[in-house]
Amino acid sequence: MSEQHDEDQSAARPGDRGRRLRRRTAVVAGAVGIALVAVAGALPGPRGDGTPGTRDSPATPPSVPTSRADLVATLKALLPEGRVTEREEMGTETGPDAEVVYDDGRGPAAIGIGLTSLEPGTQAEMSIGCPDTPQSEFESCVNSQLPDKTRMMLLKTYAFPDDRRVDTKVWSAALLTPSGQYISVTEWNSTAGSGAPITRTEPPLSAAQLKKLVTSEVWRRAVDPYVEGKRQEWAETPTPSGDGGLTGAAVLGTLVPLLPRNVQVMYDDRDYPCVFVHAGRTTSMAEIDSTVRVDIRHTAPAAADELYGTDAETLPDGTRVATRVGPGDKGVAASVMRTVDTMRTDGLRVVISVYNPGHRGTPRLSAPVLTLEQLREIALSPTWDQFR
Repeated sequence: MSEQHDEDQSAARPGDRGRRLRRRTAVVAGAVGIALVAVAGALPGPRGDGTPGTRDSPATPPSVPTSRADLVATLKALLPEGRVTEREEMGTETGPDAEVVYDDGRGPAAIGIGLTSLEPGTQAEMSIGCPDTPQSEFESCVNSQLPDKTRMMLLKTYAFPDDRRVDTKVWSAALLTPSGQYISVTEWNSTAGSGAPITRTEPPLSAAQLKKLVTSEVWRRAVDPYVEGKRQEWAETPTPSGDGGLTGAAVLGTLVPLLPRNVQVMYDDRDYPCVFVHAGRTTSMAEIDSTVRVDIRHTAPAAADELYGTDAETLPDGTRVATRVGPGDKGVAASVMRTVDTMRTDGLRVVISVYNPGHRGTPRLSAPVLTLEQLREIALSPTWDQFR
């Protein structure tokens, strides 16, 4: 039976993954690396009691993982005994990620670690927490808080929770610290997430093992440079105002609180601006479902008839509203885009679009995560008036 609950927790320090990538081209299925200078140190060695440590790991992995190789070595050292092979990774801008294939003798399975920094605030808060979706769509979810106010989530769900088209299970643990460190561990019962054949009944690590892995202090030390690197950028994020607030950061800062609570923001791109989201809760970038994009413009009010047509909906206050449904991501079969285009009487135009998939690849869902009704509610929110 599915279960969801909160608990107070006084465990050891955490570490946490996540990511809010700001990239022009989204992607991720297991990914990463950075390159700094490795610092020698010691982590727990091999153990035979099912606690972190593996016989295939290096004897002395670095105390601060600062490259992809370091990250893989550390992940290997913290896993229970078993055979561990490295998967090829790709680079990201926000922090290191790594994925391995782990086999405890009951079948190989993919396990990934991801580290990033999230600006404290609403968007960060939406990156963690149990789903507001029906409990039939996940096995269990536990929210908790550590003594230092770090939030942790342990989630057992499925690669395709809406229709269970395959029986791929996705179990994960995520941590969000007050300073913005986000660390997550994700495991599957297949060797390459939802796109590979199922190799075992369940993912290999128990909830207790996931918790111990994600709370290892070494991950916090690894993500610290990313948090420090972002502090100045966060401090310089402008406050929206009538004459200078139309920035990507300000627009996304307005959008995110308007999203439904069952939509998890995985990361953003302030250049466009848009957010990449998941329906429910996950810590895996491979589970991204849709992209939500915002377009704010100031248009001459006289152009309203030409832009919307005389038969477009006109609200009592004079706001024009048009809706569109059509093809989504170019060249991607089954991709769908929904758009609500609004224009206030003074020419403020707010256009909200959502399309699947959330990144290049086959859509995980048959339609974007937001309905036209939800897009309409977002686009017509009075909070956009700050950009007039």
